[in-house]
Amino acid sequence: MLQGNSVEAEPEQGFGAIRKALVVDDSRLQRRILVGSLRKWGFEVIEADSGQAAMEICAENPPDLVLSDWVMPGMSGLEFCKAFRAGETNHYAYFILLTSKSEKNEVAQGLDAGADDFLIKPVSADELRARISAGARILGMQRELSDKNRLIEQALDELKLAHDAIDKDLMQARKIQDSLVPELTRDFGASRVSLLLKPCGHIGGDLVGMFSPGVNRLGFYSIDVSGHGITSAMMTARLGGYLSSTYFDQNVAMEKRFNRFYALLPPEEVAATLNSRLIADTGIEEYFTMVYAIVDLRNGHLKMVQAGHPHPLVLRRDGRAEFLGEGGVPIGLLPDIPYQRVDTYLEPGDRLLLYSDGFTECRLANGEMLEPEGLLDLVRGCDAGRGGQEFLDDLFWRLTQIMSPEHGLEDDVSATFFEYNGA
Repeated sequence: MLQGNSVEAEPEQGFGAIRKALVVDDSRLQRRILVGSLRKWGFEVIEADSGQAAMEICAENPPDLVLSDWVMPGMSGLEFCKAFRAGETNHYAYFILLTSKSEKNEVAQGLDAGADDFLIKPVSADELRARISAGARILGMQRELSDKNRLIEQALDELKLAHDAIDKDLMQARKIQDSLVPELTRDFGASRVSLLLKPCGHIGGDLVGMFSPGVNRLGFYSIDVSGHGITSAMMTARLGGYLSSTYFDQNVAMEKRFNRFYALLPPEEVAATLNSRLIADTGIEEYFTMVYAIVDLRNGHLKMVQAGHPHPLVLRRDGRAEFLGEGGVPIGLLPDIPYQRVDTYLEPGDRLLLYSDGFTECRLANGEMLEPEGLLDLVRGCDAGRGGQEFLDDLFWRLTQIMSPEHGLEDDVSATFFEYNGA
């Protein structure tokens, strides 16, 4: 029973998180004493004379605080505590066992069963009130944490919905971007152009393509827009229109002559035109690197412009390899840049590889980058008998085998592969 003077206090003071208390004891007198103090302190109190009756009450009307005697006929306070915790849902209650037991092993037994605190009989009113105040602070923190967790879960659900919507949009954007490269391989007489485009995410900032306004005239390119993601992908869509393989009247690399046919403009003029268009658009901060080449299939005369893009690799039929170009300035950085043309001749059997820096700047397992020399080793490791798309697929596969598994594909990887075999 309670000992000492009960402390007069305002009903809510110190008990903010505890409103409803359940007193479980087979002794009517003990319950009356506990209930009297609890009601004086402002609690709504429910009584039960056994563990079984208490379980039925908890199922219908969960309390915030449980004061339960340990020794009771039928279901003991310890068994009631275990059953109570097992049936608890989101409403956590503070559980105090009232006992005459003070041995450490018995206290540990009660804690294992789910009790939060113990009071040794006879119970002091001052101590009971202090223990309930401590329990109220713990419950307050627990419920505040639960509320915050619910808010976090709601926010996560909303984020998932937003993520799913964005993911769906990105998948559709990927399909649109893939449509910019309608065919990955195309024969031009005995010669062939093959394309590789591997974004590091849903969508990328690389673009490759080819077009031919007539027999024996061919243009192809490799472009890498600065940055990644949606902005870069939107720029590639715009560039895909500027270098359309379908609508020659929109293609800035062509000029209609005599109202009869289209001619390929010199590569350096194409680079200057693209640079002027980007500089004139003040809303665009992106720039891009590019290699654009045209070739006369009758004699193998290749004309090329390099604008900050990696040096194209020529693979001669006799086994020699050489990198072309002197670098150049990316397109869209500075106005009125004079772009220089590079001329070379290809012999039947020669091959030309244009590639983005996703190859040469790929991080290897040792932490270093592949670099142009590593790319050359990679190319030479490819099956010499493979050509076209098989060659590019083999090259990309070999890259994935040596890249750092920790970093993976950090940049878009793309390539344009031209195999010259005469007119």
